Amino acid sequence: MCQTLKRTRVECPIVENSIIAKDIYKMVLKAPEIIAETLPGQFVNLYCGHKGRLLPRPISVCEIDGQEGLLTLVYAVVGAGTREFSELAAGDTIEAMGPFGNGFKMETDKPAVLVGGGVGTPPMLELAKQLEGEKTIVVGFRSEPYLVEALEQYGKVLVATDDGSHGFHGNVVALLEQEGIASGRLYACGPTPMLKGLKEFAKANGMQAQLSLEERMGCGFGGCVGCAVKVPADNKAGYTYKKVCKDGPVFKAEEVLFE
Repeated sequence: MCQTLKRTRVECPIVENSIIAKDIYKMVLKAPEIIAETLPGQFVNLYCGHKGRLLPRPISVCEIDGQEGLLTLVYAVVGAGTREFSELAAGDTIEAMGPFGNGFKMETDKPAVLVGGGVGTPPMLELAKQLEGEKTIVVGFRSEPYLVEALEQYGKVLVATDDGSHGFHGNVVALLEQEGIASGRLYACGPTPMLKGLKEFAKANGMQAQLSLEERMGCGFGGCVGCAVKVPADNKAGYTYKKVCKDGPVFKAEEVLFE
């Protein structure tokens, strides 16, 4: 079901904004209005102060603290907007709006396998906190891992790196195969090649999988078609399109057609 837009911008005090790995930052906001309705797998839109950067930057929810009203976001510096965010400090404020999107459907009848790749790792933290039952958490990075200690509070964590500097030398699918992890429910977020591989892995092993897509979003709330993805359809083409920001970012694996 698509989410109806009923959000307004909120001026959020920044509690923390610190670097946790190369070009990776952790921002903690005081945002009780936002976290009151937030689910694992959703995202918020952050707004730049620079007048030339009108479009918001969608950032996945990493962690929420309902008691303290805190929202934790982990983001990579990849352009002018996120560079601006990285220059903010505790005591500054930032405009945020959300939560947006459809999050993970948490099911507990089978052991869970959570897989994060790069900046697809942060959403796994709140999911691991809220998901009951046995959990194996597999995370992959190019080189330097992050959030591993936080994730270890909620399940067994396995690390893969492309360069072999930490943990398993290779990708997360190869690590799953090596460890013989081929049952349970799979939840994943990360780059498209990783998700495509996990879809094939899940299908081959009869695992139900939910995938959170990291498509580039234009507006972040369904007004454009910048984040459209192919999904199966009963028509001549065999497919139609859905919007990641509004219909996702989480989809059942069989609902997504990867190129």
